[in-house]
Amino acid sequence: MRLFFALWPPPATARALADWAKEVARVAGGKPVAAEKIHLTLAFLGDSDPDKAIAAAQRVRGRAFDLSIEVSQYWKHNQIVWTGPAQIPERLARLVEALQLELFRAEFILERRLFAAHVTLLRKARTLPTLPDLPPLHWPAKEFVLVKSRTSSDGSIYTTLQTFPLE
Repeated sequence: MRLFFALWPPPATARALADWAKEVARVAGGKPVAAEKIHLTLAFLGDSDPDKAIAAAQRVRGRAFDLSIEVSQYWKHNQIVWTGPAQIPERLARLVEALQLELFRAEFILERRLFAAHVTLLRKARTLPTLPDLPPLHWPAKEFVLVKSRTSSDGSIYTTLQTFPLE
């Protein structure tokens, strides 16, 4: 059972992002991420104990914020198109820092790289000259979630195990 912590967008925001990804896929090819799977990963735990992860996250105190989705980019090295904020909001940076600290204290081993606030929307895309403008979006971040991911013949299946409110 693979686990990760994430922010999940409201359904209307997820639908707008999925529609934008389908538009890009018509030009770039690739596979758009389904609306119900769109998220921003805060920390990837891999195969881990969910009870231990929940206990660590319950010690995290974060404040709600609005996540601006302002930029989009193609990453050639892994063939994805992603969107995200132009700058990481201070409250998001603090949330990630607090979560990583509590996970470290609980002896989780996390990836050793800087946090990149991005939302993957298209996989296996080809290079394209420009990306279309993003639609206006509203993504209030009022909670973060612990998600279980398992792979099936239809792709990844996500199940929310626990929700953690932001103040």
